[in-house]
Amino acid sequence: MKSFFEVAKQAALASGQLQLDNLLKEKQIEFKGEINLVTHVDKLCEKEIIAIIQGAFPSHDILAEEGGGNRQHSDYRWVIDPIDGTTNYAHAYPLFSTSIGLEYKGEIILGVVYEPNLKEMFIAEKGSGAFCNGQKIAVSSTKILKQSLLVTGFAYNLSETGENNIVQFEKFLMNAQAVRRDGVASTDLCDVAMGRYDGFWELALQPWDVAAGLLIVEEAGGRVSNYQGKRFSIYEKQMLASNSLLHDAMLKILNS
Repeated sequence: MKSFFEVAKQAALASGQLQLDNLLKEKQIEFKGEINLVTHVDKLCEKEIIAIIQGAFPSHDILAEEGGGNRQHSDYRWVIDPIDGTTNYAHAYPLFSTSIGLEYKGEIILGVVYEPNLKEMFIAEKGSGAFCNGQKIAVSSTKILKQSLLVTGFAYNLSETGENNIVQFEKFLMNAQAVRRDGVASTDLCDVAMGRYDGFWELALQPWDVAAGLLIVEEAGGRVSNYQGKRFSIYEKQMLASNSLLHDAMLKILNS
């Protein structure tokens, strides 16, 4: 039997190839909300990922963004985002990923994120460290918030809710060296794990956005919490991930 990692890697690579094959082709687009869209490629990727995973582990649960897969009430649950960064993808903007996490009895034990444009495969297994293309990775050593490069995102209901991250965005703009917004939470987390970014925060995330990246950051030596500083659950809506050294300073800004 293949390992969890081998199956997740196979599924992520297959999804990434579908994304690249269809990137410059006309896309069939549906809207799940005013600006929250899904393409036919999202559905193709999800179908392929689930076929590979359930072919190897037919008794496992699936939690996927587009609703595919069976619910078996297993201790194992695969948490899948077939294309994280669908808006980027729909516009042929070359930054998007596939994110696959494996949850066992409520704990994430495996995370795989594949960004096909750069051909970067991020993986982490609980207790075994984090890696990019086979090389071990670690968070940054930045200790001063004013010297940090941060990243964030905004919810699809940005114009409809008071909890829209705009106030926090402005505060961090004034207190960090710079802030970026890429539109792909899974790669944002991987870039924190690699030390490219020093910290990430966001509201209104979904489990499939963060299941893999959560573990990758922690296994790279980072810290992940909610805005109260408590250990983060993928079913929460407030996430802060950092190199650990900046975590308290970022919590202070978020709660000021």
